[in-house]
Amino acid sequence: MKGKRITFAVGVATGVVWVSLLAYGQETPHDIVDKVDRILRGASSHGTATMEVVTEHWNRSITMEVWSLGTEYSLVRVTQPAKEAGTATLKAEKDIWNYLPKVDRTIKVPASMMSGAWMGSHFTNDDLVKESRLVEDFDIETSFEGERDGAEVWEFTLIPKPEAAVVWGSIEYRVRKGDYMPLWARYYDEDHVLARTMEFSEFRVMGGRKVPAVMHMQPADKPGERTTMLYDDLEFDIDLEQSFFSLQTLKRRR
Repeated sequence: MKGKRITFAVGVATGVVWVSLLAYGQETPHDIVDKVDRILRGASSHGTATMEVVTEHWNRSITMEVWSLGTEYSLVRVTQPAKEAGTATLKAEKDIWNYLPKVDRTIKVPASMMSGAWMGSHFTNDDLVKESRLVEDFDIETSFEGERDGAEVWEFTLIPKPEAAVVWGSIEYRVRKGDYMPLWARYYDEDHVLARTMEFSEFRVMGGRKVPAVMHMQPADKPGERTTMLYDDLEFDIDLEQSFFSLQTLKRRR
């Protein structure tokens, strides 16, 4: 593919999950999580992204325009291919709506469908509503600190707090110390069986900050399948109001 690419965090613009870090130096875990949040997400963002989905039976590539405001609001609108242009997803706090332009219909995603695939990808609707600050839902332990593959890293094991409404039995993260970049995240189900792995790579400067350029989701039970998110451009801390994230905006073509 041509052009510059940078990671789209479905939690991300879509509220997609990011990394929670252990205290380093005088920083507390919450200090570092806030730092990572600001690096990877910003107070607001806007960009264009390409999502490539490979399954056993078909391949799909769509181009999207994305907006986010904090961790509570995001809008994703398909621009290509032409037959799907205008299809959009709005996240506002804990709710998600999809707009289908062919039938001019807005559909609220029910709780029973939150684990369903988002736009045919290996991300779920539930990924879109999860906030990035994992320290609020998980207890964190350091499982490794030192050199891996030529880089100094932290590795963490995250266990959900008893009261947390999360679907994962545990999460493991590897984070590069030098620049706080996530390298991979492994998600385990309640039986502690690996469910999926998300890998981050091609770290570049975009919008004035260094971020991963590629986010690659691999389901453990379907090794031949994947979803890869790439950004063509991204800007942070833009002028966006909460009122932008409305059902009226969801239905707009542009």
